[in-house]
Amino acid sequence: MSNIVYIGTSLDGYISAANGNMDWLTYVPIPEDDDLGFSRFMAGIDAVVMGRNTFETLMGFGTGWHYQKPGIVLSSTLKTVPAEFTDHVQLAGGTPADIVNLARRQGFEKLYIDGGRTIQRFLQDDLIDEMIITEIPLLLGGGDRLFGSLEQSLGFKLVNTEVLLGQLLRKHYLRKRD
Repeated sequence: MSNIVYIGTSLDGYISAANGNMDWLTYVPIPEDDDLGFSRFMAGIDAVVMGRNTFETLMGFGTGWHYQKPGIVLSSTLKTVPAEFTDHVQLAGGTPADIVNLARRQGFEKLYIDGGRTIQRFLQDDLIDEMIITEIPLLLGGGDRLFGSLEQSLGFKLVNTEVLLGQLLRKHYLRKRD
């Protein structure tokens, strides 16, 4: 089983602006016909795991479920999802290990882990195997950080870097395990 983070950050490590705004992600214009390899990444994924905040942000776009893969939304407060999401999303609670076990029982082996708090919880429990982080050359100066505090250090190996559109830096890391 692999748990993979695929996310964009500002140069100073934020995943959202201080007001929760995500407009900064368009700082570098991306051609309409170029998803920067995201569809290739998603082709190897079995399910998307995200937290309630990320899911509510997605719902706010008003365009339905963005993925061709099923989703597991982590929440202790949501009891149902809007009708347009019921065919794509299930709600779940518990620890990251509980979520991984739920996914495994459903036949999902490769999970895309999305959302700041969810990523931090999975990292805290040492359940992230791979990270693909695209850095946007913009200093936000505040907001929600990708990484939080950890009880132990986690080593990763840089396996690839790539410059996209002449400005974005994509870094691909694998978890180093003894």
